[in-house]
Amino acid sequence: MKIYIDGQFYAKEDAKISVFDHGLLYGDGIFEGIRAYNGRIFRLDEHIERLHDSAKAILLQIPITAEEMKKVVVESCRLNDIKNGYVRLVVTRGIGDLGLNPNKCPKATIFCIATGIAIYPPEVYQNGLKLVTASTQRIGPASLSPAIKSLNYLNQIMARIEGNLAGADELIVLNAEGFVAECTADNVFVIKKGRILTPPVSAGALGGITRRAVMDIAETFGTPILEANLTRYDLWVADEIFLTGTAAEVVPVRELDARVIGDGRPGPVTLRFTEAYHQLTNSTGTPIFN
Repeated sequence: MKIYIDGQFYAKEDAKISVFDHGLLYGDGIFEGIRAYNGRIFRLDEHIERLHDSAKAILLQIPITAEEMKKVVVESCRLNDIKNGYVRLVVTRGIGDLGLNPNKCPKATIFCIATGIAIYPPEVYQNGLKLVTASTQRIGPASLSPAIKSLNYLNQIMARIEGNLAGADELIVLNAEGFVAECTADNVFVIKKGRILTPPVSAGALGGITRRAVMDIAETFGTPILEANLTRYDLWVADEIFLTGTAAEVVPVRELDARVIGDGRPGPVTLRFTEAYHQLTNSTGTPIFN
């Protein structure tokens, strides 16, 4: 495996980051999770745009251009012979001292890992996920905007620990007002009587790339997806629920808080979106091998 760090590629065992890097010390940095399908990188432009938006929001100066960053991702995939896989692109504040002041970090650190991934086993996509609602709430947008894809995931990890203890595959996370924000790593979609709903970004949901792709697919179906504040009740009585994420793709939910969703099997709307998403990912994207 070859890993990119600040302009060079290193063998896995030689790829190292300083213990004084503020990404490690304080979670001071941003990242993107990106997928490759069939020799193409899916929605690379959108991922790089979101990375730069996150950087701007936290006043992090990325030392290379957006076009150069795209080349880093493509070359990482090419060198590792990734036709179908996952890319983790990270930009940290860089090396500083043990104080909080980001001005003590003169240059950001960039690294890129291209590898394989399988977040859920195949049977999950056939049978659906078991979810519970976390008691850990989503951090409010007045504290940290959910639009910033930062390295500080402790909020999500605390919720994930609850899921581990409850034997759940994923968790629904609520905001301070009691509305559904998202899951620990995925966006949420609800189907009820033919309507498809998803929490708005203002509720604490990340504006996911896969979320946007699914909404684009819905437009081609002539079935627009509505953004609306949702409570746990709305999810308990849903006909179908599915989650979306770069790693998870489109994955059905069979149970939430011991309530069976629909008939407990992936529903027709979920299956239709799953098929359409797979068609989209396998036919579009930035070529890796020319």
